[in-house]
Amino acid sequence: MTKIVTKRWCALVVACCLTSAMAFAGVSVSSPTPGTTTSSPVHFVASASGSFPISAMTVYLDNKIVFTVNAASLSTNVSASSGSHSASVQAWDTHGNVYANKFTINVGGSSAPSTPSGTGSAFSLIEQMSGWQSCTTCAGSGGSGPTASYWIQQSVSSPSLNGKSMQFHIGGSTPYSDALWWRQLGAQNGATHFQYDVEFYLTTPQYAQSLEFDINQSNGSRKFIFGTQCNIKNGGVWDVWDTAGGAWHHTGVACTTPSAFTWHHLTWEVYRDSTAAHFVAVTVDGVKHYVNMTFNSRAQSANELNVAFQMDGDSAQHSYSTWLNYVTLHYW
Repeated sequence: MTKIVTKRWCALVVACCLTSAMAFAGVSVSSPTPGTTTSSPVHFVASASGSFPISAMTVYLDNKIVFTVNAASLSTNVSASSGSHSASVQAWDTHGNVYANKFTINVGGSSAPSTPSGTGSAFSLIEQMSGWQSCTTCAGSGGSGPTASYWIQQSVSSPSLNGKSMQFHIGGSTPYSDALWWRQLGAQNGATHFQYDVEFYLTTPQYAQSLEFDINQSNGSRKFIFGTQCNIKNGGVWDVWDTAGGAWHHTGVACTTPSAFTWHHLTWEVYRDSTAAHFVAVTVDGVKHYVNMTFNSRAQSANELNVAFQMDGDSAQHSYSTWLNYVTLHYW
C-alpha cells in the first residue's frame, strides 16, 4: 500500500509541476505598451518562459523579422515608419514549442537618423565578444593620466537581463584615475550613420565621476570620434567630444546620478559626412533629447570601427562597478 501511495503521490507532484510550468509559459512584453503611441525607434523589451528552456526569441514587425537573439530575454530598438503596425514577439524552447505575444502599436514619427526599414547592419551582444582591449593612463587627460586598478568579467549571471552581462570595475588610490575598454569591430569605411544601444547598471552610482560611451571610426583618411559622457559630478550633463579640438563640450542635456540597482537603456544617434561628426540625439530610459552638435574630424590613415566604454574615478577614487548588457552598434 505504501508503494502505491508513493507512486500516486509522485504522479501528483509531477502533474502539479507540469501544470505549474505550463501556467507560466509564454512571452511577456514590457515595452512597448500594446495599443499606445510611441516614437521611432521603438524600444522592445521582452522575456519568455516555457515548458523547456527558451533557445531563441524574435521580434516581428508587420510580419517581417527585425531582430533575433538566442536568449530568453531581449532589449532592442527597431525603426518603424509613422502609423499603425502589427507586432509580435515569439520564442522557441529547446523542444520546438512556440510561444507568441501579438499586439498593435502606433508610431508617431521617425527620428533621423534611425536605421531605414530593411537596411543597415548591426553588431549585437558585443559584451559577449572576446578580444576586448583596455588601458588606464591612456584614458586620462592628454592620454597620460594617473593609473587606476581595473578589471572586467564576462558572462555575469546577476545582475543581468539575459544571464550574460559584462562587469567593468575600477579602483585604485589616485584621485580621478580612469579606465577605458574598447572592442574593435573591423573596418566599415562606407558606414556613415551609427546608433549605439546599451543597457547599463550600477549599485553605487554615487562613486562615478562620469561614464563614457564612444564610437570611433577611421575610414582611411579621417578620424571620427563620437565621444559621449554622462558627466555626473561636473555639471550633471551629457558632454560630446570635439575630435579636431580635442575637448569636451556640454550639450545642455541633463545627466544626473543614475538610479542604483536599475537597468538603464541608453541610445546615441550620430552620423558623419566627409569631414565632420554630427551628434543627433540621446535617449535615456525612453526620454529623447536632440543634441544637434557638429565637430570637425582630424586626419588619420587607419581603417577601424570600434565601440568603447570608460569609467572615471572621483576625488576619493572610490571603487565601483558598471554592468553592461545588450551592447549593440547599428551602422549603415
